[in-house]
Amino acid sequence: MLKNITMGQYYPVDSWVHRLDPRIKILLTVAMIVAVFLVQSIVGYALVLGFVYLTAYLAKVPFKMLMKGIKPLRFIIVLTFVLNLFFFTDGTPIIAWQFIRITDAGLTQAFHYSLRLIFLVIGTSLLTLTTSPIALSDGIERLFAPLKRFHFPAHELAMMMSIALRFIPTLMEEADKIMKAQMARGADFESGNLLARAKAMVPLLVPLFVSAFRRAGDLAMAMESRCYHGGDQRTRLRVLKLTVNDLYAALGVAGLIVLIVVEGILL
Repeated sequence: MLKNITMGQYYPVDSWVHRLDPRIKILLTVAMIVAVFLVQSIVGYALVLGFVYLTAYLAKVPFKMLMKGIKPLRFIIVLTFVLNLFFFTDGTPIIAWQFIRITDAGLTQAFHYSLRLIFLVIGTSLLTLTTSPIALSDGIERLFAPLKRFHFPAHELAMMMSIALRFIPTLMEEADKIMKAQMARGADFESGNLLARAKAMVPLLVPLFVSAFRRAGDLAMAMESRCYHGGDQRTRLRVLKLTVNDLYAALGVAGLIVLIVVEGILL
């Protein structure tokens, strides 16, 4: 299950999407998420799915990899669907038996929230799979640069976010190694109910946290030994520049939003 987590991983290939400016990719990811929340029908979700599939094809990222990243969130997606299905009671009843009440509006609400969560994960996974941690950090810092006049720590925030994303795959790999080592000693993480599985994860979390704090200490020492002092007078190897491809990408996302809005008005 841990290997299915794609958020934070980088898929190193040379593609049209990989070469886009990281600032544009961050803004377009936010715009795509907004577009997902504007969808009101199955046709709109089909448009978003087609756009995601086209983007994955242009990025040379296997679509199966994006779908694999949803597997660790199956419980959260199912829980979101069930909560909205049973606790949203407005609308015409479909099933009404004792305390169980399922309405058409509740079913629609559950459907919308579950699909929105799925596309939220896919969109952020596409961003991290096609953008290196360094480029992502530079993009976030440049986007927050106008706030520096208000003493906003743009560089420090960008550095923390990029480090957090960078170490997600590392911690997952470390957790997988610890889990396999404990299973070889007789630990059981699969059998039992949900509570039993949660208790079985405690011996995994303790060494994982110890390893994470050790890695954080090593990283802090390495940065200090290299005289790291934040973004003051910092130069960059790669200067971010907008190209015509960034304009095409922005027009593509804008077209998606227009289609979703028009589809919502017509239907």
